[in-house]
Amino acid sequence: MSIILIFTSILFILHILPFFKNQHWVFRVPDFIRPQLLFLQLLTLVFTIIYWNKIEYSWAILLMLLLCIAYNFYVFARFTKFWRDNKFKPSEQHSQHVKIISVNVYQFNSEYERFVQMIRKEQPDIFLTMESNQEWENAFQELKDDYPNFKEIALENTYGMHFYSKLNIRNMKVHYFVADDLPSIEAELETEDGYRFVFFGVHPPPPSPTEEETSKERDGDLLSLAKQAKKQNLPVVITGDFNTVAWSSVSILFKKASGLIDARYGRGYLATFHAKYWFFRIPLDLLYHSPDVFVDDLKILPSIGSDHFPMCCTFYIDKRNEEQEKDVKTLDAEEKEEVEELIEEGKDEESDNRSDE
Repeated sequence: MSIILIFTSILFILHILPFFKNQHWVFRVPDFIRPQLLFLQLLTLVFTIIYWNKIEYSWAILLMLLLCIAYNFYVFARFTKFWRDNKFKPSEQHSQHVKIISVNVYQFNSEYERFVQMIRKEQPDIFLTMESNQEWENAFQELKDDYPNFKEIALENTYGMHFYSKLNIRNMKVHYFVADDLPSIEAELETEDGYRFVFFGVHPPPPSPTEEETSKERDGDLLSLAKQAKKQNLPVVITGDFNTVAWSSVSILFKKASGLIDARYGRGYLATFHAKYWFFRIPLDLLYHSPDVFVDDLKILPSIGSDHFPMCCTFYIDKRNEEQEKDVKTLDAEEKEEVEELIEEGKDEESDNRSDE
């Protein structure tokens, strides 16, 4: 049964690769598939127990599997509904509820009407799209009567971004943190009852064998955004296709550098990608918020033909809560230095994989 030893060794190597600081996709991609690795580790553990007396180095195999499984359970525990109770009681003075839909529409998806019907059904106050090009922008025009405030960035490089709002926009910026073809949107919004907050939409490139060779642009883009969010004096909400998972090292740095909270804590796994292949589903579309933002509902909506599911969030603004404050972490001196280095590396990186036709 040497095959179990070989398979366990492969699983162990994939498990530890993300712990290295190397930004090549070979080291970063295994973090994306940690849930699938956990499933395979549990399956291998069962076979190890069944064929215990026929396996060489059975104790070594058992130790490797138990270490991996224990770590993965520790990582995923905070994304379960057992982590904490998110049912906070609002104070007497809190904002009206705000509903946001964020979705990577997949540039080559032509099922525009499914998206339009979803918006009309859900009636969000804000919606953000990624990978939206000129054809998608044309499809959005029929929604403008309901969403008169908007920012349209139609690109053909799969990094276009469109933002539409029923809420009043007091200020709007487009950031290009690490490259002039990777936009992020910043909007200061005001609810009908006078509460102001800052919204950010983001979509950096992923490290993968088919896209960017390293995570340098992604990491630099996300951490630049984290620093921008940290400067805000108003409540903050950030969402988009982060092209990383919530448990990755860059996500942990992002959370600390921004001083924000991962909305998935205590609410579930909520995978958004890949819409067509259930076994490979992972949460790539993330949402972070400041402690004075309270998420009432976070859910995944049905497919619109994209490789991503839409993500829908309903929240309100209120006084900071001690229970939420527990999830706010800060950078130590070494991490601050690492953040600055990653931002500079992201700015210095030049991609030859994107083209805006």
